[in-house]
Amino acid sequence: MRKAKPKKRILLPDPKFGDVLVTRFVNNLMLDGKKSIAYTIFYDAIDTVGEKMKDSDKAPLEIWKKALENVTPQVEVKSRRVGGATFQVPTEVRAERKVSLSMKNLILYAHKRAGRSMAEKLAAEIIAAFNEEGGAFKRKEEMHRMAEANKAFAHFRF
Repeated sequence: MRKAKPKKRILLPDPKFGDVLVTRFVNNLMLDGKKSIAYTIFYDAIDTVGEKMKDSDKAPLEIWKKALENVTPQVEVKSRRVGGATFQVPTEVRAERKVSLSMKNLILYAHKRAGRSMAEKLAAEIIAAFNEEGGAFKRKEEMHRMAEANKAFAHFRF
């Protein structure tokens, strides 16, 4: 490689829960550098999850973490040209990318939901993901199905 790998930036934990994972999620949620608004949206969503799932014995943050875990893909397909043909080769997802993909999918499908505010939509998507349903969970299942279908091309791995 011509250039050195960029250094990993150290994220500071969020003010309310003191969790770095929350900061990472808020950074993905943020638009146009409006971090305080992104934090407000996230905290409102977590509060809504807490109200809607009060019969659950878990804390709202634990529900969010479980929801993230439920939408985290283990394998994905990558295109690989061999000769003239392009094959979809199943590969395992790196740990950093797993977290990134799950967060981005959760936010993407929350955006697509019907609802008034982003906080409500995000809360609904978190609850759906916790219950192993919703758009983000379907996306993960689809990725796994694609990898399973193309298992025959696994020997083309990079």
